[in-house]
Amino acid sequence: MVVGMRTITLLSDFGMDNGYVAQMKGVISGISDARIIDVSHEVTPHAVREAAFILQTIVSYYPVGTVHVAVVDPGVGTDRRGIIVTTRSHVLVGPDNGVLIPAARFLGDFVVYEITNKEYMLKEISNTFQGRDVFAPVAAYITKGVVFDAIGKKITDYIDLDFGHEVYSENTVSGKIIFIDRFGNIITNISGVRLKDRLSLGKHVTVSVNNQSHQVLFVKSYGFVGKGELLATIGSSHYLEISMNQGNAAQILSVKEDDEIKIIF
Repeated sequence: MVVGMRTITLLSDFGMDNGYVAQMKGVISGISDARIIDVSHEVTPHAVREAAFILQTIVSYYPVGTVHVAVVDPGVGTDRRGIIVTTRSHVLVGPDNGVLIPAARFLGDFVVYEITNKEYMLKEISNTFQGRDVFAPVAAYITKGVVFDAIGKKITDYIDLDFGHEVYSENTVSGKIIFIDRFGNIITNISGVRLKDRLSLGKHVTVSVNNQSHQVLFVKSYGFVGKGELLATIGSSHYLEISMNQGNAAQILSVKEDDEIKIIF
């Protein structure tokens, strides 16, 4: 059990052209002197899977003991629960809609608590902004050393979210698209570590997606092909990416998250 954390990160789809994020920070600052770091507030509205991927990719770069608050919450005001997910190194706080689980699984063993004790929430809880009224104060109290059992009870029936795993055959690997970044890089759930054992840099592969097939070069990074050329590479998140040097691969290939993709060696 990790207590006494001094850093809180915030991830949401709230945007920065309003007062929502500032209200959350105000609540935290009124309870704790923890450092507050914005991960992003430009997640596509209601895109739980997008937020889950971003959270998974950032958690390991923060100090042990960091509390991560992720609020992409299309079910706010319904009977969906608020949860705390504890791991050996970090704590995650947010709605029980799967957004926290890929990051928790990435960090290793985890335990989930339902947030139930109103002592650690604001006195008035709105139906539409539990990021401010529930998750922000809970995160702040955790940094003050409040134990998880005091905030709620352990549960095992939390909502899961899994990006799935690639499937290999003799000369192919199949997976799906799990994220498209602002550059149009197509990030798959195909592990770069496993792929490197089967494929050498400088080799051509066939990318099959949406009934299209494209021959691309498997390279170390974007600049190893000409401007406007498609490529395959292992990105900074350690997954296989299909990209375009100084172009938007996702637009060119007309793909979206959850589309199936196959790589033929």
